[in-house]
Amino acid sequence: MAGGVGVPICVQCGTRSNPCRCKVVGPTVGFLAFAAAALVEWPVGALVYCFKHIKGRRIMAHPADVVYPSVSRAIPI
Repeated sequence: MAGGVGVPICVQCGTRSNPCRCKVVGPTVGFLAFAAAALVEWPVGALVYCFKHIKGRRIMAHPADVVYPSVSRAIPI
């Protein structure tokens, strides 16, 4: 019986940032950075949302809108 938690691997094909036209490292590291940012920003955003709806939504959207794309684009492979 094998058990354990696997590391998520994300693949993005059709990109022109490298000759292989596929990225694995960038999207995977981007996902891990997204998850780490979300662990902090979603509870904070939910608390802020109670008082300022627009600001709370912006905080909760930050990992998906800024963190993941920035990290994924920074690593071309």
